[in-house]
Amino acid sequence: MLPDVVEAMLPWLRGNHANPSGNYRMAKLARKAIDTAREQVAALIGAEAGEIVFTGSGTESVNTALHALDTLSGEGTALVSAIEHSAVLRYVESGRREVVQVAVGSDGRIDLDSLCAALPVAAYVSIMAGNNETGVIQPLAEIIHLAHSMGLPVHTDAVQAVGKTPINVRHEPVDLLSLSAHKFHGPKGMGALYIRSGLDFSPLLHGGGQENGRRSSTENVAGIVAMGEAARLAKIALEDGTIEKIRTLRDRFEQLVMSGLSGCVRNGDATFRLANTSHLSFESCDAAGLLILLDDAGIACSAGSACMTGKRKPSHVQLAMGIPQTRAKSSLRFSFSCLNTLEEADIAATKTIAAVEKLRRVQGSGIGPVAIYTP
Repeated sequence: MLPDVVEAMLPWLRGNHANPSGNYRMAKLARKAIDTAREQVAALIGAEAGEIVFTGSGTESVNTALHALDTLSGEGTALVSAIEHSAVLRYVESGRREVVQVAVGSDGRIDLDSLCAALPVAAYVSIMAGNNETGVIQPLAEIIHLAHSMGLPVHTDAVQAVGKTPINVRHEPVDLLSLSAHKFHGPKGMGALYIRSGLDFSPLLHGGGQENGRRSSTENVAGIVAMGEAARLAKIALEDGTIEKIRTLRDRFEQLVMSGLSGCVRNGDATFRLANTSHLSFESCDAAGLLILLDDAGIACSAGSACMTGKRKPSHVQLAMGIPQTRAKSSLRFSFSCLNTLEEADIAATKTIAAVEKLRRVQGSGIGPVAIYTP
């Protein structure tokens, strides 16, 4: 979390523990703080405050949106992409509705021809805005236009994208949009769902009727306030050049690594991607071994989605892009933020090159067993 986000959160952890549904003075202060945060989150994506529902995570936001679409939509398939986060894929695969996964190209972007072919038998569409592994940005406006032309509602998992690239629900008129606070320097365990005004909605959680009956549960005031402050700062960052500075760090890192190593490939579209994400494959290296060496060197990165780390299966995202399993098992995702420096990008590149060279010496040509190597 950014320092200002922590400071915004602390008073609600230390002092005012009132339930915002109460009628006494402290409760009304908590309600006012939630209302302010709702306005801040709405402003980040060009929405109205009343269109924002706070949730306990991005995953809950996704599940809530898909539950609503499943409940309210008529006959037809759940149309998703082959590179969706597990929050989407696990939900639709557990339901009774047939699921159609739209193909992506080798660049990681949706094949719009495949999308069009699947629309006539769909009940709704759920396509992510930016991929959580490669950072590739999808042509969301075109997807929404095509789906709406068939009368289909659209949800987008924008968890990875919000705060890193401009998203405006008026320019990209999606019906439901999921976001998560920790992706833009807010607290973990806080998410939100945008629900277009006038859209029929069926809640996932029932109980006391909080969030205007759309998500029952006593509100996490401290988390909501912190998410609001993080959203306010993220909006500023999108406008003041901060994102371009992050892109500079990412590009500097990639240039050094790719020029310093043979057999290093960048995965996904080089242009249509989030400014903070670098997804690289290293020939003749096992990603699990590299993670160990890089962690020992003080570099925190991941093999695929952080949610799937340790599961040792090739990433479904990379396989959908046509990347061979061997290469998929040699891929790492590096992420940068406004808290990083150019010096850190240089250090990360130097240590990544050293780790790859060390692992290649140990493993020889081809993928060998993974072990922990001490200096």
